[in-house]
Amino acid sequence: MTTRPGKAQLDYVSSVEFAVEKADRELGPIDPTAMRLVLTLHRVTTALVYDLESSVHRPRGWSWSGFRVLFVLWLGGPLEAKRVAELSGMSRAAVSALVNTLERDGLIEKTRADHDRRAVQLTLTAIGHDAFTGAFPAHNEREQAWAGTLSGPEQETLIGLLDKLMNGADDIASKKRF
Repeated sequence: MTTRPGKAQLDYVSSVEFAVEKADRELGPIDPTAMRLVLTLHRVTTALVYDLESSVHRPRGWSWSGFRVLFVLWLGGPLEAKRVAELSGMSRAAVSALVNTLERDGLIEKTRADHDRRAVQLTLTAIGHDAFTGAFPAHNEREQAWAGTLSGPEQETLIGLLDKLMNGADDIASKKRF
């Protein structure tokens, strides 16, 4: 039997187990496995994003969200702003706010869409393309560091499980952003 830390000794990782145990004890009946899975997944994701943002993107003047917009435009641009929001998993309002900064920095340009003058078309500029492709190797090095804690087969298993989690539960409407 392992000894769990008390409230004063909690850290980012151990607080998951503490939270699950407290919820099970005080709020039951709960599904402790589901809670542990979601809390752990969220904490790993948050730590990973923080690491990427602080070590790769912030030094270049970008936020994680800014990088995601640049990535989507590099991947499939030019695109309407609403499509960028959809593909980046952000709200239209968040993309709209980011576009102003990225445009000011010369990384993207926005124009009115030909088919609908109300729609905004976003395009990665040559400067934006060079900035993105120049930053991506450092981004991928951090990805490799995180992924490298798992063996190759473990990575493939986790990818499969995450795909299953992402593509399953069709009845959860909130998993899709519009």
